[in-house]
Amino acid sequence: MAAIVSIVIAYLIGSLNMSIIIAKLLGKPDPRTVGSGNAGATNVLRTGSKQDAAWVLIGDIVKGVIAVVIARIFHVEGFLLGIVALAAIVGHVFPIYFKFKGGKGVATMMGVLIALNIWIGVISLAVWVIVALLIRYASLASLSAATAAVICSLIFGHFTYFVPLLIIAALIFWKHMGNIERLKAGTEGKIKF
Repeated sequence: MAAIVSIVIAYLIGSLNMSIIIAKLLGKPDPRTVGSGNAGATNVLRTGSKQDAAWVLIGDIVKGVIAVVIARIFHVEGFLLGIVALAAIVGHVFPIYFKFKGGKGVATMMGVLIALNIWIGVISLAVWVIVALLIRYASLASLSAATAAVICSLIFGHFTYFVPLLIIAALIFWKHMGNIERLKAGTEGKIKF
């Protein structure tokens, strides 16, 4: 029962999309209606300010951490904790509060990874930062980080997280299909720090 409650809570927390909430609080346009149309930190960075994007990024990471920490308080561990992590990301991607149209789940993924296993989280975040700084494609950095998380779960022996992290990576790849096509075509926009 604790696992089911934790999964529902994680989904509801994940559904709190920070880019939409912060835009409303600041009287700015809904990020789903400007730029790439994605409700995430990268689109806010491109269409708004660095400060707004930083708040979105921090908020989306923190909600991922909170979702997993709450489950741990209820003594949810192993595979089911991985499912809790997945639920938080599903909430971000398909938020109940915003007509199921959310972001791509990358920042929330970073939060759940940090809470699942600090090393998996830190390595995935480092992969994202390195790829983003060197190549300047947020999409490629995101795909690389999701892949790194799956590989790290095996390297560090967290086999119970493998399937949930694989599903998370697949969801993130699916949400980035348009970006992948633009990367292939050479039309993907680069990020500016």
